[in-house]
Amino acid sequence: MDRKHLFLVFIIQFAILFILFSSCATTAKIGAAVNRKLIDGVYEGSYRGGPNKAFVEVTIENNRIIDIQIVEHWTLKGKSAESIIPERIIENQSTDVNVVSGATNSSIVIMNAVQRAVENAYHN
Repeated sequence: MDRKHLFLVFIIQFAILFILFSSCATTAKIGAAVNRKLIDGVYEGSYRGGPNKAFVEVTIENNRIIDIQIVEHWTLKGKSAESIIPERIIENQSTDVNVVSGATNSSIVIMNAVQRAVENAYHN
């Protein structure tokens, strides 16, 4: 094979891997945020899905999510989810909210990071 064909094969393989890793994140389970007693405080959570990763701090007060700060968010084109998803989670008191169109993977990554933070706040 000449260099042109090798480059084409490389590009196709890269595209297939990117699609596979991206689709894995969209199948992640997202549960209800508040289904038992939570301990007040600020809790950290992170999640990686495909090329995206989020690190969040979630504030719990009186068994409710009152604030979500996105500390870091690595994304290709999902920045629009950064303001919308936390707002939806707080409004619904659940990490199971509608994703942002055009930022599906980032939405899911943020929701899962918040879910992990909330799981740290469960009272045993």
